[in-house]
Amino acid sequence: MISFYLNDQPIRTGEAPASTLLDFVRYHEHLKGTKIGCREGDCGACTVLVGELAPDGLTVNYQSMTSCLTPLGNAHGKHVATVEGINAAAGQLTPVQQAIVDEGGSQCGFCTVGFVMSLTGHSLSEKPATEKNTIAAIDGNICRCTGYKSLERAAARLTAELADRPNANALAWLSEKQFVPAYFAGIPAQLAKLRPETNAAAASSAASAASTTTAHANGGSTVSTSPNGHCQSQNGHDSPAAHPFAHPLLGGGTDLLVQRLEELREQPVRLVFDQSGRRGIRQEAGGRVVLGAATTASHLLESELMRGLIPQLPQYLKLVSSTPIRNMGTVAGNFINGSPIGDLTIMFLALGASITLANPAGGTRELALPDLYLDYKKLAKTPEEQVTEISFPTPLPGDFFHFEKVSKRTHLDIASVNSAAWLRVENGLIQQARISAGGVGPVPLYLARTSAFVVGRELTADTVLAANAVMQAEISPISDVRGTADYKRLLLRQLLWAHFLQFAPELEEAM
Repeated sequence: MISFYLNDQPIRTGEAPASTLLDFVRYHEHLKGTKIGCREGDCGACTVLVGELAPDGLTVNYQSMTSCLTPLGNAHGKHVATVEGINAAAGQLTPVQQAIVDEGGSQCGFCTVGFVMSLTGHSLSEKPATEKNTIAAIDGNICRCTGYKSLERAAARLTAELADRPNANALAWLSEKQFVPAYFAGIPAQLAKLRPETNAAAASSAASAASTTTAHANGGSTVSTSPNGHCQSQNGHDSPAAHPFAHPLLGGGTDLLVQRLEELREQPVRLVFDQSGRRGIRQEAGGRVVLGAATTASHLLESELMRGLIPQLPQYLKLVSSTPIRNMGTVAGNFINGSPIGDLTIMFLALGASITLANPAGGTRELALPDLYLDYKKLAKTPEEQVTEISFPTPLPGDFFHFEKVSKRTHLDIASVNSAAWLRVENGLIQQARISAGGVGPVPLYLARTSAFVVGRELTADTVLAANAVMQAEISPISDVRGTADYKRLLLRQLLWAHFLQFAPELEEAM
C-alpha cells in the first residue's frame, strides 16, 4: 500500500506505483486544480509540492515536482500539496496568488496554478529571498498567453514580502502571513507516524533491487537525462513473469512515464528514488568524490562540496532541464540512458568519472564511464548489473573545468551540441586534460585523442587550432532536426574555443 498525505488528508491506496501522481490527484481524488498540459514535464501546469520529512523528524523539506511524471509510488511517506491545499480559507488568496493577480500575471489561468505552486515552494524553501532566486523557481513553468514581465513583477513583489521571513521558525511566520494554512505545522508529526512503514517499504525495495535486472545492454531501468533535457528512465524489456526480480526499476520516471506509462501501470515496478543508501555526496580520504546512484541533479546543485570543487557548477546545472525536473532526475540514470547528449553524462566524462556496478550475487566492479558506451544505446554491462555509485577524482584548486551547451532555449531544451573540458596546467603547459562532447556521435563522447593531443603543449591559440583538427577527425555528427552535421562541427569548434577562452582569456586576441 502507498501511504501519504494529500493536502491535509491521509491517503492509503493500492493504485499502481507506476501510475502518475497527476492522474491520482485528478481522477481518484477529484482535485482538478492540478492541470494536464503537455504530460512531458515541459509546461509545469501540473506542478505540485512534495514534502519529505527531514532526518531530524521535526521539519519537512518541500520541492516542486511535475506530477505528470511523478510515479505515485514516490509519494509514499510524503506530503503532497496541490493548489487546493494552500489557502487558509475559502475565497482568500495567498500572498503568492495575490501578487500574480495584482500584477496581471494571469489571463486564461490554465498554467497559473503551476506558477503558484512553484512560488509557494520557493516561499517554503531555505533559499535567500532574492529576486533572482524567486524567478529561478518558476523556470519549469510556461505561461502561454500572459507574458513574463507581469510574472517577473509578481516575483519582485513576492521577494519584497519574503524579505521579512525569519531564518528560524519560518513556517510559523509563513502560516501567520497566510502563505500556507495552519495544518502545515502538523505535517511533520503526521509523516513521522508514517516513517516506520516508509522505512519498511524502502528496505523491501532495496532488497529486491539488489537482486535484480536494472539495465540491459541496450538501455537501463533507472532515471536519466533525455535528449530534450528531461531526466529520463529507461527500463529493460524482459517479461516480468520471466524472473521474480525482472520488474522494471523506477527512479524519478521523468521520461519512462512519458514513453511507457500505460504499460508500466499494468505491472509491478521496483522504486529506488527514496532509498537513502543510494543518495548522498561524499569525499573519501583516497582523493575521490563519491555519489550515490540516486543522487539527483538538484542534490548536485545544492551540495556545498560540489560547489566548492567546481565553483561554476550552479551556472552549468541551470542549463540542465528545470527546477522540478532536476528535483526528480538522478545522475546514474542519466548515464544508463546512454543519450548522446545527456548533459550530466558529458560533465562527468570530463571529470573522469567511473561507475560501480553490482550484480545479484553481491559482486561489484568498477567501469570507467567512457567504457560504458559501446554504440547507440548499447552498454558494456550485463542485464543483471546495476549502478550503485559514481566517483571521480577530486579536482585540485588550480584545475580548470568548463561546461557549455548550445540549445534554442535556456531551460527544458535538448542540446544541439554540448561539451565539457577539464585541464590541469603548470607553468603554462597542459599537464592533464579531459575533453568530452555530445551530439556529435552515437554515444556521449570522451574525446580521448583530442585530450591526449593537448597534453604537454602550451595553453595557446595554436594549441587550440591544432586540437580542433584532431577533434574534427574524432567526431561523426549526423544531420537531424537539431542541425546539420556541418553545423554541429562548427558548434563544437566554437565550444572548444569557449573552453580555452575561459581558462585563458588572453587567447581572444589570437582568434
